[in-house]
This record gives sequence, structure tokens and C-alpha cells, in this order.
Amino acid sequence: MTDAQGLRPVRLPANQPARFYRGGAAIAALRGDEPPKEFGPEDWVASCTTFHGEQTTGLTTLPGGDLLRDAVAAHPANWLGDAHVAAFGAESALLVKLLDAGQRLPVHCHPSNEFAAANYGSRYGKTEAWIVVGAAKESTVHIGFAEEQSEDTVAGWVARQDSAAMLGALNPVTIRAGDTVFVPAGVPHAIGAGVFIVELQQPTDLSVTLEWRNFLDDEAGGHLGIGFDAALDCVDRRSWAGRLDELVRRDESPSAITELFGQPEFFRAERLRSGASLDASFGVLVVLDGTGVLRTEKAGEIPLRKGATFVLPHAAGESTLDGDVAAVRCLPPAP
Repeated sequence: MTDAQGLRPVRLPANQPARFYRGGAAIAALRGDEPPKEFGPEDWVASCTTFHGEQTTGLTTLPGGDLLRDAVAAHPANWLGDAHVAAFGAESALLVKLLDAGQRLPVHCHPSNEFAAANYGSRYGKTEAWIVVGAAKESTVHIGFAEEQSEDTVAGWVARQDSAAMLGALNPVTIRAGDTVFVPAGVPHAIGAGVFIVELQQPTDLSVTLEWRNFLDDEAGGHLGIGFDAALDCVDRRSWAGRLDELVRRDESPSAITELFGQPEFFRAERLRSGASLDASFGVLVVLDGTGVLRTEKAGEIPLRKGATFVLPHAAGESTLDGDVAAVRCLPPAP
């Protein structure tokens, strides 16, 4: 049996390609076995997705040397299950990251499925969601325009690269560990410094970066080659001021398993504690605290400790989480 066959959970090392912004210390602290990287703010966990325009950057390599993407394509039923393959094909349909914002990220948004298909040739857009793992005191995210904005106003900010106006037009939200944030396609946002999250996304690297200056190398990186006249059509210019409770939630549930986000057409996530019973599914397991054991139906017992990340194959069967442990399981969209 090899890891590539998709018959047992596989523990994954960090996968932190260089990015344009600082971060990585919180990832190293969580994992406990990786030196901090100044420009390694994202750990792409169980990734079958590449950086936009790249051939392999971003892809996860299994411990045996196989790319996870290739292993899934070769053994789709084992990794994904028949129902998933029938709905989405031999691809995971999910991207998960650990993201440590060592500095404020630029104001940006992501295209919808429809916009991505029409303009970027992609089946998927990039709706995303965040599970807040850590946050410095008074850490802030900025999300959605506070007031409805005209097309000309947004275009003017982008043309002038008026960072103060773009950031100031968004709703500032103070967050803490345990919060969850849902970010629909099109909604402009910026993660503040000191925020550490588990991020679920549709499996693309498509970002329209409104505030590109001092972050990206050039303007083309902001609109991904289609020009801002076209790219800004994906921006949600509506007011979110009275609807932030649709996006930001605080979970106080002591349950063994708590479902998060309620957006199964994009992805699914569960907050797990000891005693959680899990159905068979492809997924990504991130252990946030403690130690324990994942008892699988068909692949034996898997020891868990804080900072470990696993890719879980459907073929491992049902499982139970035991021990003094806290984790999250990230899942693809429901078939």
C-alpha cells in the first residue's frame, strides 16, 4: 500500500510557496516543526490547485513523492468516493490553506463561477470562508462596502490607487479566535495583520486585487490580464452594513461536531472535539490543539497532535475522534 492509492489518511508537511505579503510565524508555531518564513504566509494543505498561471506551484506533494493531484486522478474512487466523482469528476473541488497575515492584505475580491467561466476559462470562481484560529488584540478584517458604491467611484479608486478610500469604504469587523467569516464571490475584503485562519476556498487562485500598488509587481496582476474595465464587473458594490451577521459568526457550541458556514454548494466545514463521529469523505483535517486518535473504519488508528494536517481519503471509511483534541475537518461541496 502506498500513500498515493488513497486508502489511508496521510499526514502532510507544510507547503508554503513564497507570496507577496509577510507572514508565516503563526503557521510555524502551530506546527511546531517548521522554522518561520518571512514570506510564507500560506500553507496550501492537500492542494490540487496551482497558483494562477503556474504549472505546479501550490500543488501538494505526498511524502512518497507523488503529487496529490495526480494520485487523485489515478485513484478517484478511493480518494473521493463514487458520488463525488459523478458530480465533480476526478478532482477534489476544494482548496484549504492555513493563512497567517503578517501584514494587512490588500483590498481585493474574487470572481463568481459565472464570471470566472466567462473571463478566465475556469469552472470555479472563488467563494471562500475563514475559521479564525488566532487573532492579535483588536485584530480587524474589512469586509463588504459600508455604503453602496457606484461603478465610476470604484473605478476611480482603482485608477488612482486610492488605498485609504478603498479600505475606508469597507466595514471594519473586530474578530477573535473561534469566529467564522463567510466571504461570497465579489465581496471586497482585506484581512488585517495578526489574523491567523484556516481558509476554505473553491479551487482557484483567482483574485481581483483592487489595491495592487505596493503589493503586486504590476497592474496586470490586479486584473489577471483582462483589464480593470472588465475585471471590476465582478465586484459586489452593494452595502453590507446591515447584513454583516450573514458573514461573521461566533460559535460557542460545546458539541463534539459543529457544522460551519451552511454553504454546501461551495464547501463544508466541521469543528470537531472528542467523540465526533465522521462519515466517509475526502477531506482535510487540521489539528488545532491537544492530542488524540482518529479511529478509522478501514485504515486503523491515526495519532493526532496539535499542528498536524492530514488529507483524508473516502476509502478510509467512517471514523471517530478520541482524546483531548480540537480540530477542523474541511470538506468539498456536497455531491
